[in-house]
Formats: sequence, structure tokens, C-alpha cells
Amino acid sequence: MRLALIAGLIALAALAIVMWHHARQRRRRALNEPFPDEWRAYLEASLPLYRRMPRELRLALEPRVRAFLADVRFIGCNGLAVTDEMRLVIALQACLLVSRRGAGAYGSLYSVLVYPDEFVVAERDEDEAGVVTEGERALSGQAMDTDRIVLSWRDVQEAGGGDDAYNVVLHEFAHYLDHSVEGAISAAPGRRRRLADWHRVLEHEYEALCDAVERGHDTLIDPYGAEEPAEFFAVATETFFEQPQELEQHHPALYAALRGFYGLHPAGWQAQLPRA
Repeated sequence: MRLALIAGLIALAALAIVMWHHARQRRRRALNEPFPDEWRAYLEASLPLYRRMPRELRLALEPRVRAFLADVRFIGCNGLAVTDEMRLVIALQACLLVSRRGAGAYGSLYSVLVYPDEFVVAERDEDEAGVVTEGERALSGQAMDTDRIVLSWRDVQEAGGGDDAYNVVLHEFAHYLDHSVEGAISAAPGRRRRLADWHRVLEHEYEALCDAVERGHDTLIDPYGAEEPAEFFAVATETFFEQPQELEQHHPALYAALRGFYGLHPAGWQAQLPRA
């Protein structure tokens, strides 16, 4: 019995090694393949954010997108068939957030689940008196710690299509980055000294948004950011990429902090004309 168990464990270990080797080979092949022209054309036609990116940034993102597509599983939910174009649009925006970071920024991300539309999640809340309230809530996206991200495809498609900064992919992947360092990006000052200046700006801007929302004022940054600092970081990220000129004009300190964090200056990008 014990020998059989040991033999079984050895067999499982050998299978894991073989699967790991095959995954590395698949990833290596993907990275060596050229980025298809039809992918570039699709991104130009369907993603306004991509059209604003300078050419050198687009080219720098291509191997990262290739690696992301090779490493991360995309799973369609509620009958949705996930296409290569869907994967591409999501991967490109995810990789934009880490274009100036190490290649392993999404190392623990296992899968992206894509629903056709909003999806419903169960919620359980307990107040200070111990009263538990249970219910359901419809969401357009959710970052499940650092293992999974869930997205509504309809909401993915709405990015850049209106007058606001809405972008569910940027929002949820910003949450992922925060989760990956146990909330240290959006946490209160003092957790990490090297982030003290960053936190000082975020705390000031967060409090200003909370005050403006409480007074009923219109805000450039989505009022949802007043929910908590983590949500403020996520919606500020959306605004930084989708309405960068406005953010730089009205919130220069926040724009400068996000520019330093992401290593990018989207307010200086010029729209690229689609190829004929």
C-alpha cells in the first residue's frame, strides 16, 4: 500500500514535470512567432486606447501580450465562446499596466473568466452589531485575489466609447496589482516607507473626492472611487489612461503620481491614424 502510494506520487511528479516542460515549449514558440498584422489592425479598429499609444509602446507591448496569451487561460461563461479577438483586447490592456515592470507581474494569474454581460455574485455583510445581511449583486468585473479575474465582455467593449473614463479591464487589473502586494498600493501611509509620498498624494486626492461626492459636486474621477482607497486607485487608473489630459489639468499631483507608478505619460500621446 505504501509502495503504491509512493509510486503514485512519483508518477504525478513526473506528469507535472512533463506538463511544465510542454508549457515552457508552448510559451517559447508563442514568443518567437511574429505579432500578426491582423491583430494590429483589429486593435486599431476596435480599441481607442490602442490608437492613442505611440508606435514604440505598441511594439514593446507585443511580446508581453504574446506571453500573457500563452500563460493565462481564458474561460467563457454562461455560454460565451471566447474568441482570439476578445483575448487580444483584454491582454493588451492588462499588459499596458505593467509595460514598465518585470515580466512576472502577472505570474500568479491563472485565468480570466469572461461573461457575456454583467454577472451576479452572492454577498454576505456583517455589521458592527453582528447582524448578517445576505444578498446578490450584479458586477461588470471582479478581481479574485491574484488567481482569477472576471469580466463582462459587454463592459469591456464599452471602454473609450463615451465621455467618461470607464474601462473595466484597467479597473480590475489595477485591483490585481494591488492584491499582488497585499493592498500596499492603496493602503494607508506607513506600510512601506518607499511608498510614503505615493500614499500621501492618494490619501489627499481620495479625501477630496469623498468631500466632493458628499457635497454633490460633479467630479472627473468616478464617484465610485469614494467607496474606499482601493476603489479610488482603480478608478484613478481608468481616468489616467482614458482621460489623461483632463486628469493632468485638474489633478496634476495625482497624474504625476500615476505617471511615476506606471512609467507612462498618456497625456502626451497623440492619436495614431489607422492604416489604409
